[in-house]
Amino acid sequence: MLLLTLFIAGTLIVFAFIAILNAFTFPRLRSMTNTPTTRNHFSRSLSVLVPARNEAPVIGQTVRTLLAQPEVTELLVLDDHSTDGTAELARQAANGDGRLRVIAGQPLPTGWLGKNWACHQLGQAATSELLLFTDADVMWQPLSIASLLSQMERTSADLLTIWPTQLTHTWAERLVVPLMALVVHAYLPVLAVHHIPWRVFSAAIGQCLLFRRAAYEQIDGHTTVRGNILEDVALARRIKGAGLRLRMADANGLIACRMYQNWAQVCAGYAKNILAGYGNSPFFLVLTTVFHWVIFVFPWLMLLGELENWGIWLPLGALGILVRALTAASTQQRVLDAVFMPLSVGLMTAISVQALLWHFTGGPRWKGRLARNP
Repeated sequence: MLLLTLFIAGTLIVFAFIAILNAFTFPRLRSMTNTPTTRNHFSRSLSVLVPARNEAPVIGQTVRTLLAQPEVTELLVLDDHSTDGTAELARQAANGDGRLRVIAGQPLPTGWLGKNWACHQLGQAATSELLLFTDADVMWQPLSIASLLSQMERTSADLLTIWPTQLTHTWAERLVVPLMALVVHAYLPVLAVHHIPWRVFSAAIGQCLLFRRAAYEQIDGHTTVRGNILEDVALARRIKGAGLRLRMADANGLIACRMYQNWAQVCAGYAKNILAGYGNSPFFLVLTTVFHWVIFVFPWLMLLGELENWGIWLPLGALGILVRALTAASTQQRVLDAVFMPLSVGLMTAISVQALLWHFTGGPRWKGRLARNP
């Protein structure tokens, strides 16, 4: 029991150290001012590339907010065989702005996942020096594109990935979605991502990927990740593997996204991806699930069973909550939700079970298509 206690304590101390380090070193987008100098500062052309499959509820607002930002040279929306009028709603939202092009998606080839194929087509159609891949449900504040381009110029990035501020409303969202920030901000030092060339120190999020076109073409774009459901991370690793510059930053409220709306969407959305994050290995997924129970839940269970040892288990449980709270504060999430960390681990366990069921029964489907590696 002593060794287990030391293991839990040591792990949480490392997580806390990384979270504190990232709190001071993780770059954040800087708000820009709406002045002629700002508007004329950026000389490189920018293509914003949006894959869209049945995005009628959000596509109009996305098109309007992106076209309201003068740094956008062209906005390409790929209508991926939508059945809800996505393409027409995008055209209506543009109100005649010639920068919008709506592209009809081609049939999905064998070996490709839907989003990767859509992004490949967008990359082929784009004409600009900079390529910004983003999702239809990402929300852009005024001048956020200017802030994004400024960050890219400051860092000389070949790939700049921005972590949008995640909006959560239902309890399922609040207890699960912020765990993405926990993993990035407590497990992965951003300084290692930026300054150590090993590909293991890579992370990215497909909601905002800004490439130099030359770098995107150098790594063969989405072609080499055609069947990878974690294509964003795979692209980041290819950038580092090619000796190019990967940079990350927090959106700082300038770019936001609400990924899911309820527990069913949260469960399906995470379950379709989680196994790929462990090399499609059920063993490693189970092992990691046990690890998180030991680190974040076991101290509380022991506290209930050994009240006389509260001086050991209470600090360990509190340290786990502190780590979760630190990452929430750094990413503009609800800090007080950290007290529910043991429940969050339980929900992630349910998601892992769903992922394993799909793995052994033919795979998940997302928006009507297979949503894992063929």
